[in-house]
Amino acid sequence: METIRTVGLTRAFDGKTAVDNLNLSVQQGEVYGLVGPDGAGKTTIMRLLAGVMKPTAGDAWVNGNNTIGDSRELKKQISYMPQRFGLYSDLTVQENIDFYADLYNVPKKIREQKITELLAFSNMEPFRDRQAGKLSGGMKQKLALACALVHTPKVLLLDEPTNGVDPLSRRDFWKILYKLLEEGVTIFVSTAYLDEAERCTRVGLLHQGKLIISGTPDEVKNNMRGVLVEVLCKSPRKVMDVLTSRLKPLSAGLFGAKIHLLLEGEATDALRSVKDSLRDIAVDAEAAIVLPSLEDVFISMSMPQEGSGSHG
Repeated sequence: METIRTVGLTRAFDGKTAVDNLNLSVQQGEVYGLVGPDGAGKTTIMRLLAGVMKPTAGDAWVNGNNTIGDSRELKKQISYMPQRFGLYSDLTVQENIDFYADLYNVPKKIREQKITELLAFSNMEPFRDRQAGKLSGGMKQKLALACALVHTPKVLLLDEPTNGVDPLSRRDFWKILYKLLEEGVTIFVSTAYLDEAERCTRVGLLHQGKLIISGTPDEVKNNMRGVLVEVLCKSPRKVMDVLTSRLKPLSAGLFGAKIHLLLEGEATDALRSVKDSLRDIAVDAEAAIVLPSLEDVFISMSMPQEGSGSHG
């Protein structure tokens, strides 16, 4: 069952297009990850789906509700957690959740049980009486999620929920999201962390307001044209500059001490050309063909290059 659908969804600000003709479909019970750099249009899409911003053109439906025409019904069925979620630092954990229960008109008779369930669900029970302002960044995000879930939404819109959160807290946060999936909640999440995108049912890569590719992580990676060669060496930035100049790769990126070069042609030819160049410039290095990560795909698709329209 289709939970989120957009048709030609577009939003412009002062003549600049932030979201450009977005056509998207998200199924019930999946976690869809929207990936892109700052300024790509992720937050604007979230606001359009939450019904807090009107599109310049096109339409969007969430759980069968048009985001503009059915906004009252929409707000009962979704929860939108923006990057700066409104927690009250002088209120305790429980008082914050209680405040949002008031906002969403959660009946008093089920409220206490719901709050207890949410605290247990998010491992926040020991901190029930702690002021929100005294929580760590990761715990604040878990509290924000608990507040967003207090009215049992069917669709959860999360705008970079783990941005700036430590790795352990990020992992805990995703464990909670997987629990929600088991309950049939549909999750639409934007992230700048490509390792998080790997955990999604499907992902969409967003660049300059356009959705450049959408599919499962494996489908997206398999869509990348060319051969990916990894080079391990000393002074990788300097070596990458030389190899880029000599080989004219489709894209090039640094991953720690490793260089990733995306080259056209057959695998054996691509690897040989890299090894020959390394020998010519007298660099001691290891080179091998590797499978692409989502980060490789995103780098290759967001770099200006000839024939970029062939990425589908």
